[in-house]
Formats: sequence, structure tokens, C-alpha cells
Amino acid sequence: MKTNNNLNSRRRFIKTNALLGAAAALSWGTASDALGSVILKSQKPALMGGDPVRTAPWPKWPVWKSETDEKRILEVLRSGVWSRADVVAEFEEKWAETVGAKRCVTVVNGTNALVTALTQLDIGGGDEVLVPPYTFVASVTAILATGAMPVFVDTDRETFQIDPDKIEDKITPRTKAILPVHVCGLPADMTRIMKIAKKHNLLVVEDACQAWTAEIHHKQVGTFGDAGCYSFQNSKNIPIGEGGAVVSDNDEFIDRCFSYQNFGNPFGSVVGAVNSGTLMMGTKLRWTEYQAAIGLAQLERFAEQNEIRSKNAVYLRNRIKDIPGIRPYRLYDEVTKAAYHLFPFRFITEDFQGLSRDAFIKALRAEGIPCSNGYATLNTMPFLENTFKTKNFKKMYSKEDLDYKRYMENNQCPENDKLCNEEAVWFTQNMLLGSHTDMDDIIKAIEKIKNNAETIKNAEKS
Repeated sequence: MKTNNNLNSRRRFIKTNALLGAAAALSWGTASDALGSVILKSQKPALMGGDPVRTAPWPKWPVWKSETDEKRILEVLRSGVWSRADVVAEFEEKWAETVGAKRCVTVVNGTNALVTALTQLDIGGGDEVLVPPYTFVASVTAILATGAMPVFVDTDRETFQIDPDKIEDKITPRTKAILPVHVCGLPADMTRIMKIAKKHNLLVVEDACQAWTAEIHHKQVGTFGDAGCYSFQNSKNIPIGEGGAVVSDNDEFIDRCFSYQNFGNPFGSVVGAVNSGTLMMGTKLRWTEYQAAIGLAQLERFAEQNEIRSKNAVYLRNRIKDIPGIRPYRLYDEVTKAAYHLFPFRFITEDFQGLSRDAFIKALRAEGIPCSNGYATLNTMPFLENTFKTKNFKKMYSKEDLDYKRYMENNQCPENDKLCNEEAVWFTQNMLLGSHTDMDDIIKAIEKIKNNAETIKNAEKS
């Protein structure tokens, strides 16, 4: 009997170690334990009727805590002073301090922050502005709104940012500025961009609308160039519903921005004769007091939320980077902090048995993991051709300049096309406000799909 027990124990030991050995070959050094990978392979994908990895909800966004946040809002509402006044000025002072800039002016949204900065740097008709194609459309429509011409610089697919190696090839005698976008909250290579700008005497307007307090060498993005622009739209890491800001250390420039958002009326160094009235062309982009009150409430927990996002992003990246076919974002060596408005990675079809990105995303969502395929190819969208047909552009540019076919030929971005059309996958920032256990669910879902990629692909075809 003792011999049989020993034999059975030995058989169990051999069987368990065989399973663990097989699992180790499948686990690619990721977060799930070795035996877990074997189990995941035997599980039916949720897309095909199996149980999803996750059914729990993800952290909601935006966050509002009535017990702490409503006091200031109610004070503003009861005061009857709802248009721009002291509370807006308080937010501007605190935002400038938060990002390490001397001055700040708030405007109605991030798009108009870009328009304000570009116009007050005297960028307009006949000028060219270099911009990446991997960004939200507002980065480009802001350039067009000034009358300037966007010139697209292809994307560094590993970092999702404008490729600094390709900037100088796009510079012409008409180039006036570079508009780098710190997309996803990951810093662009501002060290190289500023060197190029200085060499060619170009202005730099940073689109930091997704990158609040991200850093390069402990200096915050948005403070490298001539102006930095931010957004506080509802999905952003500081949500106010709508809102934007321009920051700079240049007092004269910020005075002009302030005047511009207030009809062009005198302000600071923007002065004329006494009682001369409006001095410059402007528009009405002023904030309300209750917007500022919401923003001040959000600032109270912003640093803590940033820390949580950062820790979860690093944890998640380290656990999925060795899965064949999953290539997380790469930060430039000089980056000391990222903002993680999005967690982007590249999906490589060939490493998933030929499973398409669309099928991967569909399968991941079925497992309870929200995700998207990110931006479309901005440089091919019809708004560009339609802008070229407008009366103003026809008056500012020659027929050759507005030859859309020629423009398209000169603004091809093949790396960006591949990123947009085949590879990019995003997780949103609210998911990073969870726990490491929540990140483990993402990891398990990816591994489950990886282990069942052939089955999912065949099911999609049938």
C-alpha cells in the first residue's frame, strides 16, 4: 500500500511538472502563472460563448465628490458672478504654477487654445506649420483656422510621436512653426525638436492637450516652446466639461492672448490711447467662474490620480511587453514622467496567427476589456480638400498650392498609415485608475486571446 501511494504521488508530481513546463512555454514571462496559461488555452473565448475574463465595472470618469467639490461651485453660483472674474484668475495662477510656467490664460477649449497661441505668434496665411498626423483633428484645424497650411511629418510608430528624424526634410522657406503633439500623454522628443527649431529659426507651439505635467528631464512639456496649450474636455485627465489654457513665460505674448480672448480689449502691455476702445482683432473665448471652480476641485486630486495611473501603466507595460505580437509604447530616454491619458500599444497580426486587429479588439471587448483602435489617418481626411476650396484659401494661395493631389503626394505618411490602419490599440486613462488586479485582468484577457487566436480567426471567417 505504501508502495502504491508513493507511485501515485510520483505520477502526480510528473503530471504537474509536465503541465507547468508546457505552461511555461506558453506564458512568455507575463503576469499569469504558468499553469494559468494552460487553463486559458482550454477556456472558450468570450467572443465564442465562453465566460469573459472580467465582468466587474471599470473606474468611472469623471470623478466628482460632492462632499468636497460642491462647496466652491455653490459659492460661485450664489455669488451671481458667473462670467470671468477672480475664480478664473485663481485657476490660471494655480495652473501656471502646476506646469512650471510664468503665466496662463484660459479659453473655452483646447482647440481655441491652439488658435489663440498660433494667431498671437503671428502665424497666418502663406505660412506652413509642421504637425504630426497621429493626433486629434483639432491640432490641424487650429492651423487651418489661422489661414496657415499644415505640413505633415510622419510618425515614429514605437513612440506614437512625431518622428524628429523626418522634420528637417519638410522645412521650406515658408515654414514658420512646429506644432508637436504629446499624444496619449507621452512626451514628444522636445530636446531634438527645440534644436531643430533653433537651427531654422522656427516657432514652437506645444499641443499638450493630453499631457498635463508630463516631463522631460524634469521640465514639463508645454514649457519648452514659445507656447504650451492644454485641454480640460470631459475625457481629459483634468475634466471640466470643456476648457483650455495657454501658458508661456513671455509676458507680452500672454498679454496678447488675454486681449484676444476678450474681444481684443486692452490688457497689460496691449495698451493704446486713453479711452481708445478695442485695440486688436479678437474674439470672445472667456471662461466662466463655475468652470474654474470645477477645475480647482479637480486639481485637488490630480497629483494622486497621476501617481496611480503611472504605477499601473508601468506595471501593465512590464507584464505585456514580452508577449509576442504586443508592443507597448516606448518613451524617449530623456522622459522623466508621462501623463498616460491613453495606454497605447501596437498589435502585430503575424504573431497572433494572422488574427486581424479588428478581431483582436472585438475579442478583447468581449472579455470585458474596453479598447479602441485609436486615430484614423488624419492627413487623408476630406476636411483638408474642403478647406482648400474655401474662398479665403483661394485668395491666400495659388492654384498650385491648393492642388490637392499634389498636396497629398507631398504629405504621405506611410508609418502613420500602418499604425492607424493595422497596429494601434488604446486603453483609456480611467482604466489605469484601478488596481494591479484590474491590470491583471487585461493581461489575462490578452493571453487568453493569444492562446486562442487560431480558433478566433477561424470563427471570424465562418
